[in-house]
Amino acid sequence: MSESSTQPVSASEKAARPFDIVLYGATGFTGGLVADYLLRNLPEGGSWAVAGRNRTKLDALVARLSAEMPDVPAPGVVVADTEDPESLADMARAARVVITTVGPYLEYGEPLVAACAEAGTDYVDLTGEPEFADRMYLEYHDKAVASGARIIHACGFDSIPHDMGVFYTMKQVPEGVPVAVYGAVHADAQFSGGTFHSAIGQFARLREAGRTAKTRRKKEGRVEGRRIKSITGKPHHDSVLGRWLVPLPTIDPQIVLRSAAALESYGPDFTYAHYASVKVGVGALTVGAQIGPIRSQLLKRIDRGAGPSESRRARSSFDVTFVALAGGRRVVTRVSGGDPGYTETAMMIAESGLCLAFDDLPALSGQLTTAQAMGDALLERVQRGGLTFEVLST
Repeated sequence: MSESSTQPVSASEKAARPFDIVLYGATGFTGGLVADYLLRNLPEGGSWAVAGRNRTKLDALVARLSAEMPDVPAPGVVVADTEDPESLADMARAARVVITTVGPYLEYGEPLVAACAEAGTDYVDLTGEPEFADRMYLEYHDKAVASGARIIHACGFDSIPHDMGVFYTMKQVPEGVPVAVYGAVHADAQFSGGTFHSAIGQFARLREAGRTAKTRRKKEGRVEGRRIKSITGKPHHDSVLGRWLVPLPTIDPQIVLRSAAALESYGPDFTYAHYASVKVGVGALTVGAQIGPIRSQLLKRIDRGAGPSESRRARSSFDVTFVALAGGRRVVTRVSGGDPGYTETAMMIAESGLCLAFDDLPALSGQLTTAQAMGDALLERVQRGGLTFEVLST
């Protein structure tokens, strides 16, 4: 990987672009929910567009949105296709921020990251795929730094409740002392088809993902003068939470640790462990995904575009509880909300895009985390959007 020759994109050039936000993948199930949210929450004077490869479906989406809120300006339409890099480049150059819901990202995501990094366009996605985030860091972080683009992965249920939950928790503990945090997530919700396919794909590529992660760690190096460490726990009954906890091998702890490395407010010595309150299944899925015929059967079970009914989403919920030990104190916090896979995820990625487009944020670029790039501004936004952040005990 050679040094980037990309030139920085000026603020005036970005301001002159026709759209503040472009939503790519708008005609999909999740994309439609994000479009509904943007329609209702874009600030007055803001401009946005829906994007995808099928003009007919995009026009139908715009007609539906216009019928729902006829007094609100309709979004523009941008035709772009992952298999047509020039169309993605045109889309990136037309926007200050691109929101993408098109996954699995290992399969479809790289061309758009490349286009945004080149154009100096901010980018947010819903990936829960650690290998994808690591590969994009290795290939495009330097280019994004040079152009001024902010590349931010995992802006949905992966990993905002966890990243912003720890960010919120760190505000409740003493400053400048070692901190040990563990988080435990519980969800009562239906898997999305895209999430299921992404998960199976990840489980099938554990070796490749491990090699990519090792290469990234070598490039990033260690944090100078501070200690940031992941703790791999064991299944156990937790006396503080009164729950059985199982280590959860997702992207969430990796995002939390990258925020800790970037933010000195996390203290001189920070450790994090990540768990789930689960019934059964994660281990079986991991093993089964390694075997080709079993993997094929698993993938046939749920269609990528499938999503739960509105009534099922209304009955869904999640919570993530954090326990922090710092300076002789134990602080317990919780983040909770409704349907994590769709309703809350659509809100979270939409608010991430709105935050990048309209809020006063740190002057950073490259691949960043939500806490690092947006911090307090995003915390306030997702609370207004419906997530509850609370201190349970100190």
